[in-house]
Amino acid sequence: MELPLLHLALVGTPNSGKTSLFNALTGSRQKVANYPGVTVERKEGFFVSPQGRQVSVVDLPGTYSLRGRSPDEEITRDFVLGKASGETVPDLVLCVADSTNLRLTIRLLLELKRTGRPMILVLNMFDIASRRGITVDVERLAKELGVPVVTSIAVRKGGTADLLALTDEISAKLAAEPRQENSWRALSVAELRATQREADRIIADCVSLPARPDTWTARIDAVVLHPVGGLIVLALILFVMFQAVFAWAQPLMDLLNNGFDALGEFVHATLPAGLFQSFLQNGVISGVGSVIVFLPQIIIIFLFILLLEDFGYMARAAFLMDRIMGGAGLHGRAFIPLLSSFACAIPGIMATRVIDNKRDRLTTILIAPLMTCSARIPVYTLIISAFIPAKDVWGFINLQGLVMFGLYATGIVSALAVSFVIKFFMIRDYAPAPFMLELPDYKLPRLKSVAIGIFTRAKMFLYRAGTTIFSMMVLIWFLASFPQPPAGATEPAIDFSLAAIIGKALEPLLAPVGFNWQIAVALIPGMAAREVAVAALGTVYAIEGGKEAAEQIGQVLATKWSLATALSMLAWYIFAPQCASTLAVIRRETGSWGWMAVTFTYMLVLAYAASLVTYNIAVALGAG
Repeated sequence: MELPLLHLALVGTPNSGKTSLFNALTGSRQKVANYPGVTVERKEGFFVSPQGRQVSVVDLPGTYSLRGRSPDEEITRDFVLGKASGETVPDLVLCVADSTNLRLTIRLLLELKRTGRPMILVLNMFDIASRRGITVDVERLAKELGVPVVTSIAVRKGGTADLLALTDEISAKLAAEPRQENSWRALSVAELRATQREADRIIADCVSLPARPDTWTARIDAVVLHPVGGLIVLALILFVMFQAVFAWAQPLMDLLNNGFDALGEFVHATLPAGLFQSFLQNGVISGVGSVIVFLPQIIIIFLFILLLEDFGYMARAAFLMDRIMGGAGLHGRAFIPLLSSFACAIPGIMATRVIDNKRDRLTTILIAPLMTCSARIPVYTLIISAFIPAKDVWGFINLQGLVMFGLYATGIVSALAVSFVIKFFMIRDYAPAPFMLELPDYKLPRLKSVAIGIFTRAKMFLYRAGTTIFSMMVLIWFLASFPQPPAGATEPAIDFSLAAIIGKALEPLLAPVGFNWQIAVALIPGMAAREVAVAALGTVYAIEGGKEAAEQIGQVLATKWSLATALSMLAWYIFAPQCASTLAVIRRETGSWGWMAVTFTYMLVLAYAASLVTYNIAVALGAG
């Protein structure tokens, strides 16, 4: 007889190893979507238990309580209570705890018990606790809590065997045992303190700490949390990351470059000349290929962010930046969403749900698009490679990487400046709440989790390249190819196209910032996705055959543009709202078309002003 599908829910505090456990249980059998009606990410995976039972497991957002002060906490609370729209009530809740730091998780579990859901406490990272001399009386802890307790080492092969066996054992009893009554209600502050005191008593009875505590965390923190030294360490980490974007990625980029180059030449040699050949070669291969070639650089950005998060540095960076960000009117918790926006503004904006106060959250949402996302990398790399010499400064610093670092730094400074303006001109009567965040212990990054995270994000980028970017390139190819030039015309065919007509109509508006009609055409589809501008420039400049790779596009731009125009384009892309998806997420997160319009307007004004100033200064200095 086939066993019924078992529905599990993973609940735990941030940094408890919940995601690592989720990855260990499900591997690559995961689906990432959003919860109905909100942009909170929903991760669901599947696995088969030792007894052959099909199991569905949902990784709920990390939370310290079920009070529902933020969208994350509301999702977790409603899911456990069975109130989440369109979601199946979990048969079993796995409360995941960091074995080296049980205090807040035990309090959360005492809250979860009131919901009446069948539950298991999973002591994750048990090997790290043992190595540090922390001993947990598992049997006594289970008796004190009144729930089964099992140890787990999510990052080790076979480290979840006991959990899987206990899950099978409990799930076999679920049908026979009566459901417990749900007595949960939102606790007052006094009741939460009483719950914490009870959690502390249980821990004191069941957990023994070593006589000599581990001091490695304290030693590292003495450096990375130093008011001056810590900022230097953070700047060095970011500097190395942006240097790596150029140095590490180049061999793989060259390989992809040559591959699309050869594919374009194959199509050119195989198919007869005509519209179909032009569509495949100039529209599909060169268009989509010239964006995919930047995948290695995007993977490097994600690799650094995932490694730093796994290592435990992200929370330290947030504490370190709290004083600086507080001066600009931002809450310390805004640092992590803003850092996430380096990869993509969309998950960065979604990550603002961890910020409790609505004003703090709104300010962070409004400035998140100013952080330099990975979609800007293709544009930055194209222009920097074409106009900035590939040489070393002071003998060891790559000049191109230094310029890239400067672009990122400008985005950060401008975000803080805009936040400062919001604080002192829009919400002057508001002071951010004190910043409190639990610092996790340092841990070696979990290579499997990092690999799954990179794979998921690379897949999302390639999906974007195969859908949004592909459709935009078909549109650009059509606009650049029709109507055909009249018989006997000697000018380039594109001069007679719809793209030229549209671009030349917009050219007077953009001429003061040094943009020509070809750039105007590239900016329009670039509203769908910033990366499209690279492929669009290749198409509108009518680069032929297999010479559409990014390197050749750069060579053409170096002959068509002045240095002043190139610098103006870089300034434009620091600020311009060139991403419709980001604007759509702003509307959904704020629930307002008005705030979306405010974001679009102020970013467009900043982009035009920055390009205007940059272009005219560059011309005055002789770069026109």
